[in-house]
Amino acid sequence: MVMHVELQATCSALGYQEGKLYVKEPDCLETVKDLIRFLKREDETCDIRRQLGHAQIVQNDLIPILVQYLKEESLWETTVRLLVNLTQPAVLCFNGHVPEDKSLRNNYIEVESHLQSMKEAFINQEVFAVITGKLGDLLKLDWEHRHEEHRLLIERLLILIRNILHIPPNPDVEMRTDDDASVHDQVLWVMHTSGLEDILLYIASSEEERNLSMHILEIISLMFREQTADVLASAGVQRSVTEKQKDERELEMVREQERLQKKANQLKFSSRHSRFGGTFVVKNFKSISDNDLIYHKSGGDVNKIDLDANKKQKRKPKNRKPLIEREVTRRSTLSIRMGLKEFCIQFLENCYNPLMYAVKDVLNREKSQEHDETYYLWSIRFFMEFCRLHSGKVDLVSETLSVQAFHYIQVQLFQYYEMQQMEKKEAIVWGKRTHLALKAYQELLLTLDSMDKSGDSTLMESSKVIKGNIFYMMEFRDIFLTLLRHFDQNRQSRSYLKDLVETTHMFLKMLEQFSKKTGHLVVQKKKTKSGGRKKKAKNQSNQGYIEPSEEDLNDLWDEISSELSAIFQGRKDLPDDVTPFDAASEIDVDQQRVDAMIRIQDCLRGRQPGTAVALFRAARDVWPDRDEFGSTDISPEDEFMALREIFMTALPSKYLIYVACS
Repeated sequence: MVMHVELQATCSALGYQEGKLYVKEPDCLETVKDLIRFLKREDETCDIRRQLGHAQIVQNDLIPILVQYLKEESLWETTVRLLVNLTQPAVLCFNGHVPEDKSLRNNYIEVESHLQSMKEAFINQEVFAVITGKLGDLLKLDWEHRHEEHRLLIERLLILIRNILHIPPNPDVEMRTDDDASVHDQVLWVMHTSGLEDILLYIASSEEERNLSMHILEIISLMFREQTADVLASAGVQRSVTEKQKDERELEMVREQERLQKKANQLKFSSRHSRFGGTFVVKNFKSISDNDLIYHKSGGDVNKIDLDANKKQKRKPKNRKPLIEREVTRRSTLSIRMGLKEFCIQFLENCYNPLMYAVKDVLNREKSQEHDETYYLWSIRFFMEFCRLHSGKVDLVSETLSVQAFHYIQVQLFQYYEMQQMEKKEAIVWGKRTHLALKAYQELLLTLDSMDKSGDSTLMESSKVIKGNIFYMMEFRDIFLTLLRHFDQNRQSRSYLKDLVETTHMFLKMLEQFSKKTGHLVVQKKKTKSGGRKKKAKNQSNQGYIEPSEEDLNDLWDEISSELSAIFQGRKDLPDDVTPFDAASEIDVDQQRVDAMIRIQDCLRGRQPGTAVALFRAARDVWPDRDEFGSTDISPEDEFMALREIFMTALPSKYLIYVACS
């Protein structure tokens, strides 16, 4: 009680509103600092946060201070710090999960309702204009003049924007329909008119601001969380006759349902007695006794008689009920959709590839927070789908269209699946992450399919190389069978099952088409380890060289195959200083050809695929007659398989060759 009285006195010491001007008290800065100290001492019930939300301190005090006292840097930065704390998601306030206790659950709902009212207060162009201006001034500073406090302020402003966008909608209170502006849409519009979107695009495309890449990706994903890529891609385009007929059919179905429901209600509450009501005897239908069944409903079709109508249904346990999907997607107003569409186009053309490269680097170095890879997976699915439906330019999403991307998503998919099996309490959350990774994998397959249908020979060859890798790897082929076998309706939604079946069908269809076109398909088989001791390789020289086992070679090939695919797709440069033939050397030409083959194998086994490819192509130009290094018109896929054959073949060592020649 003493804490609450002290808190109320502190809130009143911030300032007061006088017309349109907010007048701060002399101790306003110290009061803001006191509020930050109060929040550090709140208990698990979040009583301080709830009381500040009830007093509407953000709407009445902090936002006016943010707008009107920009020149007082110390007060302004401290206010931003307090706003970041007060607008953080309610889940984080309760240790990262929604509480199950009744009283704590009520506290959680109260905190979330306060956040939703705060979000409405941020529909203010002056607020975002101030934030945009401050971010622009800070980003103009060179690295020499940008100090640690400047970096912290940039990060806090981005986190504040993230927190505002993260606040969930309240459909029951807003009651917005499609083609109407919700609170989230109004926030997006204010961000658009204030120029904040240009700042976000600049940070996303700048190499100097790569440390902010994860914040930008999270903000962008929250901007589009209620949108679908297909709706945005078709925004502003005149609807086809088929779409109009579809909308008319849906409208007719809704009207028919309403008419039937209205008729049923009239019959149900009608005061007039039905001539066909009462009790009936069903002939040739025995009841529990030997008498005919007595049925107490209006006459109708005998086949529709239901004996279970009045029985009390057995309740299903909560942990065995099918999971209900609660994903919220809606169609915003045309102006909002056109603005978001333009943002997507600029993001794909200028920012997608560098931003996704920076984010992938952060994830690989484990410098991000836990589960930040979900934003990466969402971005792959959303923006690749938008690019495929809008322009079809694959080069705009080339960073995430590779064997490495398939491998990364496959690893995350299996990790989420295993965690779902182990973490029983958090199984639903892990199931949602599994669905997210599955949709990203599905979009990669759809993009490959669109490349095959594009008619462009370059895109078709690149797709062929990628498909040759994913069809070869055992993990890519078995993933769908594993997920289908272990589907659980209590932890995974029906939409997940739908996407899983569609993705499996697409994978099998692409595999069938690939096999028909190529005529052969090299696949990786499972190895069974024998219980006995491993035998030494037969090919062993006097210098102690031992030929690696087949299992070791397969493991090493899996490591370098992805880099080889990137080389064949033209995403990596080759060295230009390799020569397989020396005209001034005393060694015979045939011997130099064998040496070139051995050098190619040594480079492959030494994890230098770029040098190996350069040697292979240079040797083809020197010795084109025997096709030992491939024909002059060899395809990338055949070149890939030829290098694999060289890699796996047990070639003699140089020592033995020189001895034989002498």
